[in-house]
This record gives sequence, C-alpha cells and structure tokens, in this order.
Amino acid sequence: MKVLVTGSAGFIGSKLAYRLAERGDEVVGLDNINDYYDVRLKIGRLAECGITRPADYFYDDEMVQSTLFPSYRFTRTDLTHREALEKLFAEENFDVVVNLAAQAGVRYSITNPYAYLDSNLVGFMNILECCRHNQVKYLVYASSSSVYGLNSKVPFSEDDMVDSPVSLYAASKKANELMAHAYSKLYSLPTTGLRFFTVYGPWGRPDMAPMLFAKAISNGEPIKVFNHGDLSRDFTFVDDIIKGTMQVIDNPPVAELCPNEVPWRVYNIGCSQPVKLMDFISEIENALGVEAKKEFLPMQQGDVYQTYADTTKLEKEMGYRPTTSLHEGIAQFIAWYKSDKNPLR
Repeated sequence: MKVLVTGSAGFIGSKLAYRLAERGDEVVGLDNINDYYDVRLKIGRLAECGITRPADYFYDDEMVQSTLFPSYRFTRTDLTHREALEKLFAEENFDVVVNLAAQAGVRYSITNPYAYLDSNLVGFMNILECCRHNQVKYLVYASSSSVYGLNSKVPFSEDDMVDSPVSLYAASKKANELMAHAYSKLYSLPTTGLRFFTVYGPWGRPDMAPMLFAKAISNGEPIKVFNHGDLSRDFTFVDDIIKGTMQVIDNPPVAELCPNEVPWRVYNIGCSQPVKLMDFISEIENALGVEAKKEFLPMQQGDVYQTYADTTKLEKEMGYRPTTSLHEGIAQFIAWYKSDKNPLR
C-alpha cells in the first residue's frame, strides 16, 4: 500500500509515518516545516524516521530518501501550493492519503485566524481535489474533539450535535468533516475523520500542557493553571492513538454499510478516562520529583471545561482499545523530556 502522510514532521504524523514504513508500506511524508513552534523539534522527529538534514537544507518540493527505511521518502511541500500538490499526486499514485497537516492550537486561532483559513480550509480543499482527480482509494483526516464546543453532555458521542464551536480552529475542523462528506457523496471517495482527544507523549508539541508544565517545573518557574485547576481532559498516549489510526487506515468505509450509502465516517479517538488537570499535574510533579509553583488563572478564551470521549463506536467497529495508563504514559514522556533526544532541553 502506498500512503501519503501529511504533517509528517508533526507529533502524530511523524510517529504514524514511522510505523507505516516499519511494517512495510511505501510512505511519502509531507510537511511545510513552518515555525509555528520551534523547528528543532520537527527536524528531530524527521531524524527519528531517517530524514536527516539541517532545517536550512530542506528545499521546497524536493524528495528526500530516509536512511532508516528504504520505503520512506519526505518532501517539504505546503498544502496551499496547489500546483506542487497536484504534481506530487500525479507522479506518485497514492492508494491512501492521511491528512494530519493543519494549523493547530485553539488559543492561536484567536489571534491568527487567517492561518486557519489557509491551512485548514484551502489546504484541505486541495487535498480533496487531488484525491478526486488521482483515483485515491481512501482519505483519512484529522478532526478534533474541539468540534464538541459548548456541548455539555458527556461523554461526547459522534451522534451529538456539533454546531456550537468556541474557536475558529474548532469551526475549521467541523468544516473539514462537512467538506469530506460532500466529496464522499459526490465522487464516492471513502473518507474517515478522526476526532483526536488530548494527545501526549514523547516528541509532543511545546505549546501543549505536558511540555509547558515539564519545562516550567524543571526550571523552577510557575505553571499557568487555567480555570483555577477546575478542568478535565481525556489525555491519550500517542502510541494508542497511532494504533487506532492504523486500524482505521486498514478498514475504509463501505458505502453499503454507511448511512445513505455515503462512504463517510467520523470516530472519536481518545482514552475514555478523563483526568482532572490537578491530577495530571501531580503525575508530572511525581515523575520529575519536583513540586510545581502554580499560578491559578481564569478560563481562557476558546477553552472548554472538559473533554471526554465515547469511543464505543471505534472499539466496536475497529477493535480499538487504549492500553497505556496515565502513570505509564507520563513516565515515558518525562524520560524522553530529560533525555538527550529532546532538542529543547
């Protein structure tokens, strides 16, 4: 199977590309390596997959061969560059596309809305069109738990209404689901959206709580605790997310088994065990052996009180079942954080 993984210098994308190449799939990774956060982390993730170059030596649209996997290549390409994307699809004849490239971050969308228009809407439109015109058999794409917005019913189910987003990021992910449905209906393109819940682990993003907390606590600096600590998140270890994503990749929707015979699905992919923010902080404190200095703050604009995934559908249809406990996951994350592999230490 030949797979394109966009966002392959990202947290989830880099690990997915590694696992797919490791099991023998032919993989092309794509990322624009932007500077939304420290590029050293993205270069380090690529190096883990055998894509070993300094940041300044990745040239636009050039194909780079992995030194670790003969079946893995990488290209620095931006999803908004339509002509370059069309050329790549025409040359490579992908069977499956996994679109994980997006402008991430809820709070960032408050101050930088146009970044989300370009990447999450224009970029996704380009992916859909390239799939349509190049006989791609299946598209898997990243949605988000943020689509549940002001929904107060828990746990969050795929059958819940998702018409009350509280950030532009959330609205862009809901739009992706609707765009995918239209293409599934119009062109019989099988699509599956994955509503990721809070993912953590080694090589995670530096703008997310685990990295922010670990850095601040290690340096003796106060951590920001929003809503005065009265928050809960469905923290999910990245290895469990990767296993679930690969199960989805291997099982495209069949039109005859889908509502209205449209080969379109969305799944929650989380842990189904929400953790109180203060308990999460305690696990990091224990793993580091340092007590955090805490700065308690009100709820941030665009945030939600809790996330809680109902993963029954994914468990029933794909056999998905996360196995990594919070204690074990935090231990692995902190071990990586303190190691020489962490380029931000």
